[in-house]
Amino acid sequence: MKPAIVDSHCHLDFDVLHDDIAGVMSRAHEAGVHLMVSISTRVKNFGAICAIAEAHDEVFCTVGTHPHNAAEEPDVTAGQLVALAQHSKCIGVGEAGLDYHYDNSPRDVQAQGFRTHIAAARETGLPLVIHSRSAEADTADILEDEMGKGAFKPLLHCFSSSIELAERGLAIGAYLSFSGIVTFKSAEAIRDAARLCPMDKMLVETDAPYLAPVPHRGQSNEPAYTAHTLAHLADVKGVSVEQMADITSDNFFRLFDKAPRPAAYGKTA
Repeated sequence: MKPAIVDSHCHLDFDVLHDDIAGVMSRAHEAGVHLMVSISTRVKNFGAICAIAEAHDEVFCTVGTHPHNAAEEPDVTAGQLVALAQHSKCIGVGEAGLDYHYDNSPRDVQAQGFRTHIAAARETGLPLVIHSRSAEADTADILEDEMGKGAFKPLLHCFSSSIELAERGLAIGAYLSFSGIVTFKSAEAIRDAARLCPMDKMLVETDAPYLAPVPHRGQSNEPAYTAHTLAHLADVKGVSVEQMADITSDNFFRLFDKAPRPAAYGKTA
């Protein structure tokens, strides 16, 4: 039996996955992925994301606005996010954060949205799924400033940033989630971050349909491929695949504690 794996971050509402949802689910199960979180990128699309989660026992979702789309939804309030997060299948807030690589939204609007999502995560007690690209210092500064106003649960998703952001994030209790990037030959710095990350702060994800891991690099990514990233992380950390699956699953259910733990994942270690 294959070890049970959680894909903590994918986008099942994106057409390339949604148009083949039955096949995506079947291949995920065959690979040992029995739970996945479909991440919100626009609050206005929350209903569609919820519908996917409602239709599949193994799918949960979040609510939030990606920094790319912050200018589309500048008036979303923490109260609105909190209200939508009451849905039984919604287990997190985000993804929100900063992206200076593309600057699709003005940086001040991204920062405002980021802080709004932090406030919602703080109020709900749900994890905050954080996107940070080419914005390490500002991301860390905002997280540290907001943590000083009251605790919340940060998750730096698809970690592909500097060791400094990893260190500053871990210092305030953040979790780090690793995607297929960690399998890329050029990604030694990300593997260094994985070596730095304590085992009890590590999650695994696809960010599907993006960033397919080796040996599927260049293809459309999907939850089944979480198994490749997990195997690579196990090698980096010097543990077995089974151990890494148990550790990352335990970490997921500790962080996303609104999600029920299916029988496939056994009891908490």
